[in-house]
Amino acid sequence: MSIAPYALNETVEGLYYAHHNWLTGWLRRRLGCPHSAADLAQDTFVKVLLARDTPEIIEPRAFLTTIAKRVLFNHYRRQDLERAYYQTLAEMPECVAPSEEERAIILETLLELDQLLDGLPVAVKQAFLLSQVDGLSHGEIAAQLGISIATVKRHLNKALLRCYFAL
Repeated sequence: MSIAPYALNETVEGLYYAHHNWLTGWLRRRLGCPHSAADLAQDTFVKVLLARDTPEIIEPRAFLTTIAKRVLFNHYRRQDLERAYYQTLAEMPECVAPSEEERAIILETLLELDQLLDGLPVAVKQAFLLSQVDGLSHGEIAAQLGISIATVKRHLNKALLRCYFAL
């Protein structure tokens, strides 16, 4: 179905009305949950609204599918991170487990950190997390990752620069 090109700034509302139900159905088939599908469809349109570069949209469903796939990937990644966090909490002795408020703050911080470090090489992320979360020294990180201390320093600088420029 060929549809006239959309000038994004002028017709996000039209794009939403014309394709929201279709996108929600597409997401529902992948997720199996109508509530999550509705949430992710909304997230997809928020991404469209926040897009800096607004191309002319010749194939709106392909455009929305591309954005929705990224939103879906981030949704699954968030679920994996939450699952790992809750598993770690379950393994902690109750006497040292954080309060519900602290748990929420820690989880939100982990999710923000994950998003911030997205796109960095795995070794850079590992070095950064070993340093900042586990409190390991450069030498301990080097030994654990099987790299030199100079490489650890380069990895940490790269991650810290990412954090700095995100502020």
